[in-house]
Amino acid sequence: MSALSGIAVSTDLAQKFADAVQTSSTRFIKISIENESLVHDLSLPIAGTLEEDLTKLQDEDIVPNDSPAYILIKLDPPSSDWMNIFYVPDTAKVRDKMLYASTRPLLLRSLGSTSFTDSIFATTKADFTAESYASHLRHNAAPHPLSAREQEMADLRAAENEAANYQGSSVRNSPIGTGVGLNWSKEVENAVSELGQGNKSTVIIITIDPQTETLILHKVGDTLAASLPQTEPCYALVALPHPNAQNNGYEIVFVYSCPSNSPIKYRMIYSSGSTTTYQAAKTLLSSLTPPVTLSTRKVETSDPKELDEHYLTSELGLLSVDDNIAVAANPPKAFAKPKGPPRRR
Repeated sequence: MSALSGIAVSTDLAQKFADAVQTSSTRFIKISIENESLVHDLSLPIAGTLEEDLTKLQDEDIVPNDSPAYILIKLDPPSSDWMNIFYVPDTAKVRDKMLYASTRPLLLRSLGSTSFTDSIFATTKADFTAESYASHLRHNAAPHPLSAREQEMADLRAAENEAANYQGSSVRNSPIGTGVGLNWSKEVENAVSELGQGNKSTVIIITIDPQTETLILHKVGDTLAASLPQTEPCYALVALPHPNAQNNGYEIVFVYSCPSNSPIKYRMIYSSGSTTTYQAAKTLLSSLTPPVTLSTRKVETSDPKELDEHYLTSELGLLSVDDNIAVAANPPKAFAKPKGPPRRR
């Protein structure tokens, strides 16, 4: 960023601009730098529309081809605003280019920055013809470029709208819906539905295919600790006997297992998809007939060996007093928090 020049607006220029704002009859005010001061060069009245009046600036006697200048322009009604043209031709002297560039912020600040709502930086007089000004307005009105993240979200919303509007007969109605999250394979949907309609303790292990970001059925069993992968994350749904539960005497619990030795990439994928997977499973179970509820308690572990049905039963408050005392004396390991970076000295 260049330093400001320190050149001040002359009293005459400040008065000329104030009068132009008050009367609203002046179209152009040309300003030059003379003797270390910003001075009024000339003013031109409004004769037609702004596009029509712009042709006057092509006159060599008004704006010389090789001399820098600031040009203040009154916009057409109903606007009361002004725009400014910063004209520094390529053929100007290097010292003049630097002087005009470092003085422009001082000019706008001294005259009142709020009066100016647009700017044009010109190196030739072709940059402020009527055609160039129209192109400038189209550019300002065009949508601004999006960042990679903004474009991704825009594409996602467009895809969701397209899916919502599509009513083809080949579309399979799924209770999971089209919310943002992982895709569900048909095998996982069927397994979760069967779990909700079953009448015995069952364990469903669900993993993610990282290539397609799809939930796939890893295993169906009866023992949780023996079913959980030991080196990779997974999700599990477990149906536990619960005499007070509304689901045929069973409580269904969502488990997120993330072993400490699992790859970092997998930890990130599973961590970001945990909440949406839980919500999708809850929606799917509630759509069954009769509806099945998913426990509001979600269990997380970083050591699958320590997680079994006995621990889950204690988490749901189904243990006897003696069992609760035993669990309190020898609790399973808590979800391991990653170590932070070493402290710098």
